[in-house]
Amino acid sequence: MEEQTNIQEEIQEQKKSNTLLIAIGIVVALIAIAVAVLTYHQFFTKPLLQENEELKELAELEKQEMESQYRDFDLQYEMLQSQLSNDSLIAQIENERRHTQQLLEELERTKATDAAEIKRLKAEIASLREVLRSYIMQVDSLNRINQSLNEENTQIKEQISVANTQITNLSTERNELKDKVNIAAQLDATGFWVTPKDKKSKDAKKVKDVKKLAFGFTIVKNVTAQNGQRTLYARILKPDNSVMGKKGTFPYENTTLEYTEKKYIEYTGEEEKVTMYSDVTEFLEAGTYKLFLFCDKQMIGQTTFTLK
Repeated sequence: MEEQTNIQEEIQEQKKSNTLLIAIGIVVALIAIAVAVLTYHQFFTKPLLQENEELKELAELEKQEMESQYRDFDLQYEMLQSQLSNDSLIAQIENERRHTQQLLEELERTKATDAAEIKRLKAEIASLREVLRSYIMQVDSLNRINQSLNEENTQIKEQISVANTQITNLSTERNELKDKVNIAAQLDATGFWVTPKDKKSKDAKKVKDVKKLAFGFTIVKNVTAQNGQRTLYARILKPDNSVMGKKGTFPYENTTLEYTEKKYIEYTGEEEKVTMYSDVTEFLEAGTYKLFLFCDKQMIGQTTFTLK
């Protein structure tokens, strides 16, 4: 009987020992999981959050630029209406103005991170610019026709003397308006591409091998823009937002900005493909780079690219 009692006590001791080992194992596992979570947050989550914040800032800047362009459209329509006496043309311009205001309201309600909607509203800008140009050309054509009629027929000139005065005033105002309608005459750049090159001018696969950046874009056709020599300024920002290269400065709005490369082109109003190169003389880190293109004190295009 005493022997049986000893056996039961041993069994109870063994159970207690096993329970203690299981508890210790659970504690060790929980500690390992906590360390893994903290390590993932430190090395993976924080860099991703920082990169997302940078992309959000870029998207917000682009949205603000688009809102400014929409407001410029509305202002130019208002100026055109104030110089016209043709009720039909005024009504047409008013319809386009309301359409522009509607799109601006949609843009203001849209989050900068809504890529699809921002892309749609950005595409509308090109269409609106073409419509605005067509009305400017109609006003110009109307002015020339009336001037021709005045020269050819003195009697008609006397009958429409009041209208002729208005048209003459319109011609003067139109010339002043041309200087102010920067949005219609502004150059646009699209189709950006960037190719990193190594010291043998071959495509570089790794950021440590990059010795030169080749990049290009297309200047869009613009019949209302003034022909002649233009200076293009390319400004490349590294992942830490410092300017790569720093070849000099150029005026922009009420300040000056540093640029990476510049190039002179002879603009003819037609579509033109442009290629530029920038030698790399500094350390480049892996990450997302931003390329901004400026001309005539305006930002005419932008893109991003990644070096790994």
